[in-house]
Amino acid sequence: MNKTFKRVLSMVLALCMVISVCFTLVACGDKVGDGQYTYKSYSTALGNNWNPHTWETNADDSILSYLSSPFITMEAKDTENGVYQWVYEMATSIKDVTADNQSDLTKYGVDLAGKPATSVTKGYVFEIALNPDARWQNGEKITADDYIYSMQQLINPDMKNYRANLYIAGESALAGAEGYYYQGSSVWLDAMGAYAIADLVKGADGTYATADGVKLAIAPKATLDWLGGYSLETYVNAYGAAMFDVDAFKSLVAKADAEGYVPVTDETLGFLVKVITASKDWGETAADACNYLVYSKTFPKVTYDTVGCYKVDDYTIRYVCQTAIDFNYFLTSCTSTWLVYEELYEAGKDTSGDLVTTNYGTSMETTMSYGVYKMASFQEEKQIVFVQNEEWYGWELDKNGELKRDRDDNLISYTSYHKNLEGNEFLVDGEEVRQHIITSVVIDVMDEATAKSAFLSGNLSDWAPNADELVAYAASDRLYKVDETYTMSFFFNTNVDALKKMDSSKGNVNSVVLSNLNFRKAFSYAINRAEYVTATEGYKPAFSLMNSLYYYDFYNDPTSSYRNTDQAMEAICNLYGVKWGDGTPYKTLKEAHDSITGYNLTEAKALMKTACDELVAAGLYTKGAEIKIKIGWAKGALTSADNQQLTLMNKFINAAIEGSGFGKVTFEAVGNISNRYGDVAKGEYAVGYGAWGGAALYPFRNFQVYFDPDQYAINEGACWDPKTETLTLNVKGEDVTMTWQEWGNSMIGSGKYANADFETKLDITSMLETKFLEKYYRIPLAGTTICSMLSYQFNYYTDEYNMAYGFGGSRLMSATYDDYEWNKFIAKQGGTVDYE
Repeated sequence: MNKTFKRVLSMVLALCMVISVCFTLVACGDKVGDGQYTYKSYSTALGNNWNPHTWETNADDSILSYLSSPFITMEAKDTENGVYQWVYEMATSIKDVTADNQSDLTKYGVDLAGKPATSVTKGYVFEIALNPDARWQNGEKITADDYIYSMQQLINPDMKNYRANLYIAGESALAGAEGYYYQGSSVWLDAMGAYAIADLVKGADGTYATADGVKLAIAPKATLDWLGGYSLETYVNAYGAAMFDVDAFKSLVAKADAEGYVPVTDETLGFLVKVITASKDWGETAADACNYLVYSKTFPKVTYDTVGCYKVDDYTIRYVCQTAIDFNYFLTSCTSTWLVYEELYEAGKDTSGDLVTTNYGTSMETTMSYGVYKMASFQEEKQIVFVQNEEWYGWELDKNGELKRDRDDNLISYTSYHKNLEGNEFLVDGEEVRQHIITSVVIDVMDEATAKSAFLSGNLSDWAPNADELVAYAASDRLYKVDETYTMSFFFNTNVDALKKMDSSKGNVNSVVLSNLNFRKAFSYAINRAEYVTATEGYKPAFSLMNSLYYYDFYNDPTSSYRNTDQAMEAICNLYGVKWGDGTPYKTLKEAHDSITGYNLTEAKALMKTACDELVAAGLYTKGAEIKIKIGWAKGALTSADNQQLTLMNKFINAAIEGSGFGKVTFEAVGNISNRYGDVAKGEYAVGYGAWGGAALYPFRNFQVYFDPDQYAINEGACWDPKTETLTLNVKGEDVTMTWQEWGNSMIGSGKYANADFETKLDITSMLETKFLEKYYRIPLAGTTICSMLSYQFNYYTDEYNMAYGFGGSRLMSATYDDYEWNKFIAKQGGTVDYE
């Protein structure tokens, strides 16, 4: 049940390059080639709904991205140092105007957290000045009225649009939107533990409500904040009897109404308490039942003027947030769009069902672009073609107001046409850069084998090789790797009794050796991670829990990688016993940190001997006995790459046990496991292979997934109880003792150090990272990557991937060949391009 926060990388939009007037292999002067630059990509399936109010899949969103433009985007500023900038698109300015519009706070009923409206000066009301040059693809101007109409339709109570959830709830929720969306109806809302079970009042019919008569229900199938956005049903299905009373859960669900909600009675509360208290690993008591309740709220009929998104003038709107929000987070919310074209939206409405629907954004005929591209053709489940939209606001104009074109009759646009948040020209590395040189985009539906063939024959611009194919292209200069936040690790069940049971009934032999700390530490030191990753899909060696993609102050300092701080580097040096300074091989902390490989066979052998002696002395192991351990490896079937990785692991561990007294060790990987994370904790496997990742901008909450069983089903649940085990850390000269769970929550929410400065939080985070890894309940192995090939026709602007702007985006792409010259090049290669 790993929660993730993944940055979705479009196959096309993640590409980044720069263009000049004269291309690398196209001579300046007389025209050579046809001057067209067609980017050809592929997908296993095309999107079929790019309506910004209802889209669901990444394929849908990919299509929408070509046809729309947001208010503002994050773009490259200094690629050498990885610095980004906010660049205006459909807006010309975005300002926090809360101080001048305090009356809006009361008018739209925002949540002031108990403060008087007159004392609130920022974080609620934002004014967006619209780009007066923005137009629909038919040439009509886009004004404030378009945005207000679009918002009113997005949260239309008669439509219940899927994407309304982004505006009626969450960090940038629109004030009044929830009331407008739910008007005239009674709905169940997450009570979030607001009503203690002991305070509920039983009615004459045996059902419980609040003291003031608010109706309650148990919500076994609803997503709940208490469960991190998952439902109790999801957890029960995932972990079963290992953590829950499954029979009680079935009895609870049997009492649900047609919508899945269960009346609160003595009987149903009894079922719920049995479910959540069945296992100490879930770690809850009867009092926690309140966190599974929802409450009924009836919303009165209202008009749109109760919603805090309103028109100031033809080219200005204001957006009032329901709760306070940091300015940079509000800007982030402005990178998505809700804009629709009224005439087509209304023409596509169907009022025959219980809800009003529209076919807007489901075909070429029902689509109106205002982005860089417009749709030229769409064949469902076959192909989609985009061409440049001449009405896009960013094309250069001549002195007569006509569109500028280059010698190939292509539209021209430079970054300097745009302004950044500071009001300066959008420059990249101090230069104006030509942007959007791709004249058309073609996306075909094809399977992986067909895609490979098409790429090698020059008919695709990109291709993602699988693990088996990646080896052949590992040295190619056209292979690009994008780091992800996920760290693949081995995690263990170290409980002696559980390991003994696995030895007797799960096919293991002497897996009890994993209960020994020195054995696990030796195992970690025995792994040559640099060699291990050669058998993966381009992964990178990992020695820690968080990689360089975790930022502690990204918006204010885009170089603020946790991993590059002195505290984080010192944490890993301490873990692996690497010293620096006088009398050591390393003059500086960074030199010492950069030397770490995680591999020390000499130390591994010494630790293995110690471990063997300890296990023999404890009566847990007979010297020389064979060891066989099954590893819960994969949800799906094992691949050849998985088997190669396993072969290496067996080699590593057996090299480490030489002369230790241990007999031969054999690891066996097991695939097709529905939930290997839970299976390790409940004693099905002694070792699991998996990853945690996501939440890259929140490193200070990272340890919740390891320390807080109330919020997460922690993978190492059989090893320890972080709710009761304590840890003492020295924080700014003071020894502080808390449970591990408390430490995991200490820097967020109402935690002891939630409001501490960054230096204090970095100190605590780094100490927690060292202390937890020293338990060797988890051994980091590799950081995951996304690998793709790029054809020789196109180039990236920068080869250094950045979380804010990728490789520069499709806007900064450059071309080595136009389509005509590319075809000539392919012909000279005999119809097949060598990328190895």
